[in-house]
Amino acid sequence: MHLMYIPTANGVGRQYSLKKVLDGKVTRSAHPARFSPDDKWSRHRLAMRKRYAALLDVAEKSSAEEVERE
Repeated sequence: MHLMYIPTANGVGRQYSLKKVLDGKVTRSAHPARFSPDDKWSRHRLAMRKRYAALLDVAEKSSAEEVERE
């Protein structure tokens, strides 16, 4: 059994339970995902972030280049 939760009706807090379904709603795990230093997918995530300029330093560089062009 793992600790599970559902968001409260007002969306501010969480209602915890050990059940998979609570009041007809499917609960979510209250535990974070397991961390692995051997991350097999980090290269792909970084490539996607770089491609769509989601990294902060990439976005800052592109905005700095636009200022230089003007």
